[in-house]
Amino acid sequence: MILLDLFLGFLYVGCFSFGGAYAAIPLIREVVLQYGWINDETLSYMIAISESTPGPIMVNLATYIGASQAGFVGALVATTAVVFPAFLIIIIVLALLKNMLENKYIKAILNGMKPSITGIIMGIGLYMILQNCEVTKSLHNINIRSLVMTLLLLLIYYGSRKFLKKKLTPIKLIIISAVLGIISNAI
Repeated sequence: MILLDLFLGFLYVGCFSFGGAYAAIPLIREVVLQYGWINDETLSYMIAISESTPGPIMVNLATYIGASQAGFVGALVATTAVVFPAFLIIIIVLALLKNMLENKYIKAILNGMKPSITGIIMGIGLYMILQNCEVTKSLHNINIRSLVMTLLLLLIYYGSRKFLKKKLTPIKLIIISAVLGIISNAI
């Protein structure tokens, strides 16, 4: 039964995740918490780990949750389920609809989706910042270390754009985050 639940849960995530992994995080959170596979705090940690490991976040999360619930077979089932819809759509698009992207109506639909996907990504980013700084629980118990780390990373990211005249790559930002995390926890 757990394998069927993993398959259906992650198939749902794979079918209805538009805009990439960050936009899929609310959907993943909903499915994972609904089935009770892991709690919200563990999911937040797994999102952070999935961001810093190679591969798409959805695949990493599906693999981890599948493995934690049903071992290797569970990891295989969850991972297959989450990537199957995208795989199928890409095959169909490549085979049947080569000129689809030149259609003005399709262009309009895709351009209309961009702002909503941006909003979803910004919303989940803000939610994760507030949750990790424990602002959502109480304004009196703010985790100062997490807040300082978040502000410092924002300063480094935007400061590098202003002073170095180029953006930090995600890999460099992840490495800086890891170093700051190690230093922060060593203090």
